[in-house]
Amino acid sequence: MHIEFRHLRTIKAIHDAGGLARAADVLHITQSALSHQVKGLEEQAGVELFVRRSKPMKLSPAGMRLLRLAEQVLPQLEALQEEFSNLRDGKTGRMHIAIECHACFEWLFPVLENFRKSWPDVDVDIRAGLAFDALPALLKEEVDLVVSSDPEDLPGVEFVELFDYAPVFVAAAIHPLAAKPFVDAEDFRGQTLITYPVERSRLDIFNQLLSPAKVEPAAIRQVELTAVILLLVASNRGVSVLPDWVVREVKYSSDYITRPLTAEGITRRLYAAVRSDDLEKPFVQKLVALARSEARKLQAA
Repeated sequence: MHIEFRHLRTIKAIHDAGGLARAADVLHITQSALSHQVKGLEEQAGVELFVRRSKPMKLSPAGMRLLRLAEQVLPQLEALQEEFSNLRDGKTGRMHIAIECHACFEWLFPVLENFRKSWPDVDVDIRAGLAFDALPALLKEEVDLVVSSDPEDLPGVEFVELFDYAPVFVAAAIHPLAAKPFVDAEDFRGQTLITYPVERSRLDIFNQLLSPAKVEPAAIRQVELTAVILLLVASNRGVSVLPDWVVREVKYSSDYITRPLTAEGITRRLYAAVRSDDLEKPFVQKLVALARSEARKLQAA
């Protein structure tokens, strides 16, 4: 017996409508076509599916078995069709994010909270463990977006500009370097530099200033949390370099000072790396827009 989805819809429509004429209207086919379909299904089953002498038209015991199947299968089919439709229209999907910028956790969480309210059916996750292999993971479709300050020429990947930021020197207000209008690479000799637990090549202070100048701090202390870095800096246990938007609250504290790196200052740019095929998805565009908006709020604070 070969049962198609249209057969299940037919059985349910006739049961709900109580007759062929009204069921035909519901199914948008002629009554004769519907009658022919029922006859063909009964021939396949080898039993009557309807008690035709009754009014309204009733299902036979065999027809009731088929109705129970229809009531189980059709809602699942409709849910699947809705899911596929949402995927096609960009209303649902997956947004797993890898971060190469350690400080970006604090900036990204408000972005994701706003995003969740607008796109509740998109599965969002942050894959911190992939920080050092984020772009290969993007190409393998293990993640869907990478926050990075180091764009690369990768086939099938687009780097979308998010915002510019300035890495700034942070020290205690009583630190000797507080008297300077800016700091240079040489000022870090003899200092304890407090950084995030990230390899040097990913840290602005090294790739933009210290490594080109071949300057090595006296010691490096790695700390996971921004709040703890600032606590140590305020206690004059070392100095740090953080994005300007991270230290926005420090601007108004008497415990810290912030200074530009070099007389001209250093500017960096954050990007959202996404696969080219995903760039036009509405929820990807929305996340990028929210990221830019949140960055403007932080920089204006």
